[in-house]
Amino acid sequence: MNLRGGLFFLYQLTMTLEKTLKPTLGTGLSARLLLLTIFFVMLSEVLIYVPSIARFRQVYLEERLDVARVAALALSAAPEHMVSANLEAELLASAQARSVLLRRHDMRALFLTEPMPIRVGASFDLRETTPLSLIFDAFDAMLRPNPDSDTGGARVIRVIGDPPQSEDDRYLEVVLDEAPLVAAMYDFSVRILSLSIVISLITAGLVFFSLQWLMVRPVRRITDSMAEFRDNPENPENVIAPSDRSDEIGIAQRALASMQQDLRASLAQKTRLAALGAAVSKVNHDLRNILASAQLASERLASSSDPTVRRLTPRLYKAIDRAITLCTETLDFGKAGERLPRRILFPLETLIPDLKTTVGVTSEDRSVLIDDIEPGLELDGDPEQIFRVLLNLVQNAVQALEVDDSKPGGEVRLTARRSQEMVVIDIRDTGPGIPQTAQAKLFDIFDGSAREGGTGLGLAIARDLVKVHGGEIQLVQSDENGTWFRIEIPDR
Repeated sequence: MNLRGGLFFLYQLTMTLEKTLKPTLGTGLSARLLLLTIFFVMLSEVLIYVPSIARFRQVYLEERLDVARVAALALSAAPEHMVSANLEAELLASAQARSVLLRRHDMRALFLTEPMPIRVGASFDLRETTPLSLIFDAFDAMLRPNPDSDTGGARVIRVIGDPPQSEDDRYLEVVLDEAPLVAAMYDFSVRILSLSIVISLITAGLVFFSLQWLMVRPVRRITDSMAEFRDNPENPENVIAPSDRSDEIGIAQRALASMQQDLRASLAQKTRLAALGAAVSKVNHDLRNILASAQLASERLASSSDPTVRRLTPRLYKAIDRAITLCTETLDFGKAGERLPRRILFPLETLIPDLKTTVGVTSEDRSVLIDDIEPGLELDGDPEQIFRVLLNLVQNAVQALEVDDSKPGGEVRLTARRSQEMVVIDIRDTGPGIPQTAQAKLFDIFDGSAREGGTGLGLAIARDLVKVHGGEIQLVQSDENGTWFRIEIPDR
């Protein structure tokens, strides 16, 4: 088995594990984590194997040099440095070499050699090696496709090295067969591969069970909760109970629980809105009849001789007419939002008298509406819808002043000006401000009310009316000094 065979075996092992584990673990995260762990552990073992096999070859050759040195010492101890042919053969066999030479400079000092001429296929000087050359030489020996046929199918190599504890310029030169070395390298590779498989399987198992406990099971719990909540979002038991983990999974669980609770609240709110719409549709007809009767009565009041009654009757008639129109459009709001505005160019200051009358504030009241509108300012919009926006905001401001007894003489100030191609309307009051908890959901129906018992419909309706004009409404500031809303209505 060579390196290519080992890598091929690694690939085959991974594919076999995939086929074996797929019916059991499926194609989920667990199976993929297990296979990836096995593959990467085996890959790391391959990276460890590359320098290891090079080191194994170097140690093997150094050991042959050590044995050759012993044979050279035996030769040097013989009379006249000569030994018999049998002893010479035994010394070469013990060194597993074909020849051993102890050289000094370019002169032979001692040598042992076979009687037949030897053809050397390659020479390696261990005194001049580098890590890369050792790796290259090791894999060159294992992957050689065409062995030297003249040496019985195996290459003969020459290895040069310094004798251990050498104090002069002598060096050893050993000629040996490469076949035993390659066989030892193959055996070492098989042992490394077997050990790597065992280590990878054990490591993969430990990593698998750790990830299964720490990640896969919590992630599966999140996905199961999402599926159950999708099937029945109204069931409170389908809301995931988040753990106290501080990592990303714990954050995901808490975020999912918060999202599920918000969705359940939204569904409950929509259910209440649907019930409210059904109730409004039932009373809408009767309420319109009552208002129609009040409208007839106001027409009769117009013929009264009392000047005060004659002066107030047109405003009363207009207020009743607005109420009838509002009842007519209530169902449209529940079905598809506000109707498109019937935009005209009108002076904004024409809405202020009706606004003061409807809200009910005068200069004698503790809550005073002060208007500061740019002279001749005209707004491009629907007068009825703009009136409803201002009415909701001013009414909320007046109610805030009425519940605040700590600031006598409070006021509501309405200012309007033109800025480039839009009209900017500011409504400020000197009330106690909106609580911080209510500011986040200020424009949400049923959640945006800052007043106890309020529904939050006023600001939600005002926002929708401003949006159908293509404008924006925002809370600029709200603290103990008062509240400031800004409306921006662009021209068409």
